Amino acid sequence: MGGAVQKRTNFHLVLIKPTHYDDDGYPITWLRSHIPSNTLAALYGLGADCRQREIFGPDVDVLIKPYDETNTRVQADRIAAEVRRSGGKALICMVGVQSNQFPRAVDLARQFIKLGLPVAMGGFHAAGCLSMLPVVPPEIQAAMDMGISIFAGEAEEGRLDTILLDAWNGTMKPLYNYMDDLPGIENAPTPHLPPAALARNEGKKSSFDLGRGCPFQCSFCTIINVQGRKSRFRTADDLEAIVRENYKQGITSFFITDDNMARNKHWEDFFDRLIELKENEGISVSLIIQVDTQCHRIPNFIHKARWAGVYRVFIGLENVNPDNLLAAKKRQNKITEYRKMLQAWHTSGASTWAGYILGFPGDTRESILRDMEIIKKELPLDILELFMLTPLPGSEDHQTLWKKGVWMDPDLNKYDLHHRVVHHPKMSDAEYEQTYRDAWRTYYTPEHIETVARRHGAIPGRNPAEPAQFMTMFKIMFEAEGVHPLEGGIIRMKYRRDRRYGMKIEPVGVFHYKLALETWKKLKIYGKLAWQGWRIGQKVMHDPKRHEYMDLALSPVVEEDMDKLALFKDTAGGGAALSKRRGEDLARAKIAAKQNQQRLEAAE
Repeated sequence: MGGAVQKRTNFHLVLIKPTHYDDDGYPITWLRSHIPSNTLAALYGLGADCRQREIFGPDVDVLIKPYDETNTRVQADRIAAEVRRSGGKALICMVGVQSNQFPRAVDLARQFIKLGLPVAMGGFHAAGCLSMLPVVPPEIQAAMDMGISIFAGEAEEGRLDTILLDAWNGTMKPLYNYMDDLPGIENAPTPHLPPAALARNEGKKSSFDLGRGCPFQCSFCTIINVQGRKSRFRTADDLEAIVRENYKQGITSFFITDDNMARNKHWEDFFDRLIELKENEGISVSLIIQVDTQCHRIPNFIHKARWAGVYRVFIGLENVNPDNLLAAKKRQNKITEYRKMLQAWHTSGASTWAGYILGFPGDTRESILRDMEIIKKELPLDILELFMLTPLPGSEDHQTLWKKGVWMDPDLNKYDLHHRVVHHPKMSDAEYEQTYRDAWRTYYTPEHIETVARRHGAIPGRNPAEPAQFMTMFKIMFEAEGVHPLEGGIIRMKYRRDRRYGMKIEPVGVFHYKLALETWKKLKIYGKLAWQGWRIGQKVMHDPKRHEYMDLALSPVVEEDMDKLALFKDTAGGGAALSKRRGEDLARAKIAAKQNQQRLEAAE
């Protein structure tokens, strides 16, 4: 006798990583984006684990759909229609929402709620605000009043199960606050994305983290207050599982999003495992990692990083003025080590990309532009990523200004490190903004692009056209698209009806006329700068004497000559930093000499 057929139903888990608006109120979306979303991959992996464990029971199919709005248009009505066609229940999750993405996330959530679908929102903005402020900020309270469930914290160790089951039962809470209990990530479900989602990233890259949390105290940073100051780590087995899962899909290029890979206590285990996969099974990966300015002092770190597949490093240089670094509690950065560190990476063959912050209280227009010239001349750096000092919600800087009642721009969309959101004590608003733009143009001159290309070309086997290409791309994003290069992509997509909530939807003719005019202006800039960058790369590549190139930035670090460098002569606190370092070296030398003398006496 046959039993009754069990009727199946669906649960739709829709994961959306929102973008943010440009200055005209249109979402910044590309045909292909440059930087993959780690949060989206982590949540997809956790969702797949929920599906495998059948948290709703064996008769419920969990359908997971990820959307990265930096490379995919999100249309709430179409997603809702798809849910209705398939039947069942659903939860719309806005994931990894940063402060500058919060307005866009709320606008999307408003559409889904109107269509009758429940919405949850998590990310750095909610977690940072709830961890650092004594009250719930008005924009988060307004979101909860609208019907959005706010999730603060991380979703491992069953936290995602909780909110999914509440959505299934129709009992979602306004707030899920897990900030006092951050989970471990060892043996957590493997972060990954389906092939269709990864295909929308330029170069088919993916991303994952191997550690969370940071022990340092930088006042502008949100990570220490969102992920905690106690570091948590995955294992080498976790890493291998991540690589193998992605390798099956043809993905071998990754951005490891750890804030500082060099301070991950398992870094050598990770690199050794990747080296084993490479040498024994031919599974080679290409990696981008983030490190601090002291990583070169760790024995074998750079050597093993390169062997494991690291081809690009992002370094939190932040500033060349020790007084500014001290003011930001960035005590771990020693400008006396910058040249050695950058030369070590340069010699290894890795490309160096550095973050640099403008707008510290001691900065002036003159000091900022002077420092750009110092960096160009004395540091063998490739890409310099400039940011405005921004009191990001979740940082100590934001908390301090909030407590003092200091004005901060109320438009969260501007909190992208590319817009001014506070007044500077020494520069007018207009001067500060102009200085920021001029700093970009000062670093990315055709002459300096050629200099960086020549530094690469001096090393046999290096392609000098590569840095010229990337530097040109950065210049194009800034000049043509008007966005920070890290938000860039391939072919900007703009949709008339997706404009920011509250802004006027332009008539069809007006919108397309303005879009055509804008596109024509952009194409002229693209063409001019791309041609310029290509010519520079070709010029250096075909120079028969390119291997003979040498400049001050590449010259060996000689202790006696350091006083002559503008890095120490002209920066705020540079001379004092050098004197302090020399004093520390002398003290260590005396201790070593004394210990050596004691050993000799003991031997006698």
